[in-house]
Amino acid sequence: MASIVSADRIRFIVNRFRERLWVKPLAVCLLSIAIAFAAKLADGTALKQILPVIAEDSVESLLSVMAASMLVIATFSVASMVSAYASAANTATPRSFPLVVADDASQNALSTFVGSFIFSIVALTALKNDYFGSAGLFILFVLTVFVFSVVILTFVRWVDRIARLGRMGSTIGKIEDATAGALARRRNAPRLCGVPVQPGRQGHPVFATSVGYVQHIDIAALQIWAEENQARIVVAALPGTLASPDRALAQVITATGDKPKIDSAAIGKSFQIGSSRLFDDDPRFGLIVLSEIASRALSPAVNDPGTAIDVVGTLLRLLSQWCEPATASQDQRPVYDRVEVAEISVRDMFDDAFTAIGRDGAGLVEVSVRLQKALHSLAAIGDAEMQAAAEYHRQMALKRAKIALTVEEDWIAVHDAAKPTA
Repeated sequence: MASIVSADRIRFIVNRFRERLWVKPLAVCLLSIAIAFAAKLADGTALKQILPVIAEDSVESLLSVMAASMLVIATFSVASMVSAYASAANTATPRSFPLVVADDASQNALSTFVGSFIFSIVALTALKNDYFGSAGLFILFVLTVFVFSVVILTFVRWVDRIARLGRMGSTIGKIEDATAGALARRRNAPRLCGVPVQPGRQGHPVFATSVGYVQHIDIAALQIWAEENQARIVVAALPGTLASPDRALAQVITATGDKPKIDSAAIGKSFQIGSSRLFDDDPRFGLIVLSEIASRALSPAVNDPGTAIDVVGTLLRLLSQWCEPATASQDQRPVYDRVEVAEISVRDMFDDAFTAIGRDGAGLVEVSVRLQKALHSLAAIGDAEMQAAAEYHRQMALKRAKIALTVEEDWIAVHDAAKPTA
């Protein structure tokens, strides 16, 4: 029987915690309190005989400076981060917000500043109440100097990072990384470690009890249910699907064809449904977000075709990676033989990636030319399904450009870019 706690489920939960801004600061605060009191342990050892004596005033001065400055720096860092988050939502797309919030450097910086403040307050309080002996005082001094060093290095690194956080290039890079990860996982496990869907069979549907997007499917839990009930489950709603009470999440198929005693709650719990789509298991969402950025850049209010051209290049890189062979890992093998899952459609991915860009960039010769070149490249390196999808969008982009371009020379440039290269 498969384990109900799969590595994929753990990854999904960990990523949700990464998007919570309070998790790391809380952990560092608890660690800071433990470190402040850990210095006391040296008083009960032979270290007090060999360690030099440190003046209490010197340690108190360092801690006082840290306590007075760290809260101010932490407040400043929060204000800078909020400004960066707002910039990312306004200049790129609001859908990029979870990725910007999950920035490790910013979370580490905030955690360091808040943790240092807590450390200094706790240590200063203990010091004022004569909690430490001579050995403990020396260890506290060493720890204080170490914390000071960490704060300085973190602040220098964070200043460089916060200057880029929320900028268009940085946001596109984060979305590309998240989408590349989702594409790689789906390429290595095209059926989520399940088996292909066998056509021509009708099962008993299990419907969603709420309206929202399928964010994650716990295939391991579905496998366990299917084994216990001697049934097969066909996943009818992949991650990214809008679930509603009239749309089936899965189909349950029994050997006899009789209607089983379906525990809809148990099957429904295997489908994580939320109010918004997530990047983790939904490669198409990343492509949609990148397309949104390009579409916004091509609007008359923004008028930034350079960003749209950058996005076209990003989409070319991502879809090129889809054509790469899967890595040698056990995820390629069907692990859950009672769960049938359909593969993601390449045509759908191309629709998500290029429809809006082809429509909104049709009147700009530089965007149309770059789009034609990117689609030519994808058609050349892809399989038959990708070639068909690329050719369809190449023809659609060409038709739109012919209508939108009013200068003959511009149309000729796009038409020439659309010709197959020898």
